[in-house]
Amino acid sequence: MSEMRLVVAGAAGRMGRVLVQVIHETPGATLAGAVEEADSIAIGQDAGLLAGCGQTGVEITGDPLSAILGAEALLDFTSPEVSVELSALAAQARIVHVIGTTGFSSAHLARIEAAARHSVVVRSGNMSLGVNLLAALVEKVAHTLGVEYDVEIVEMHHRMKVDAPSGTALLLGEAAAKGRGVSLDQHAARGRDGHTGPRKSGDIGFASLRGGTVIGDHKVIFAGPGERIELAHAAEDRSIFARGAVQAALWGRSRKPGLYSMIDVLGLNDLIGPR
Repeated sequence: MSEMRLVVAGAAGRMGRVLVQVIHETPGATLAGAVEEADSIAIGQDAGLLAGCGQTGVEITGDPLSAILGAEALLDFTSPEVSVELSALAAQARIVHVIGTTGFSSAHLARIEAAARHSVVVRSGNMSLGVNLLAALVEKVAHTLGVEYDVEIVEMHHRMKVDAPSGTALLLGEAAAKGRGVSLDQHAARGRDGHTGPRKSGDIGFASLRGGTVIGDHKVIFAGPGERIELAHAAEDRSIFARGAVQAALWGRSRKPGLYSMIDVLGLNDLIGPR
């Protein structure tokens, strides 16, 4: 099979540059396009040179439609508003859309779900193997232990991160809620301040820390009567997210249109087992 032609959205950003590097290093993948905002100073620059992996002949453009012509997948770690617009373009072009963006509203997600009727969409709050393995374990543990074990999710990221809780924390919260057979929206405790009273049974709590250059630390705590179980993951390099995204694109090449997650890509449903 020929190399899969991939386009990187946000190619001049931190994650975009790492994606370009990982595509360059991955057998079976090739960079076919690179997109940035129309007013970016990176427009016209060679994406490979900017990413530090050598000249690719692919210039960064401000026109996403022209970039995806002839491509097979779009890798997208941008912003909710941009990702929603790109999802419509990917659906029109019938190409795989891998979304690592976080901070979506319910309205954004509805539009992405609509796009997934026409194209393969792989969306995850975190693209790394380790975090998705952690999410599968969290779901299994939550199902096994029951509500007498309080669930608390603690996350820390760099000082420039703009959304909280992180997409990964919400991914882990959704896993815990799924394991318990409940809705996270109805059981999430996302802010505590002042005289809050005792903890409500069944809540899934979140705490967000910000500072320095932390790439991403996450801990899920199951605190029960007389004992505590802690599951944790620490990201040390952004390339783990990029490698997962490229793997998702390659996996999606042969799939039918639909909305998928990294649990599907990594085949972790067997680990979760029956619920």
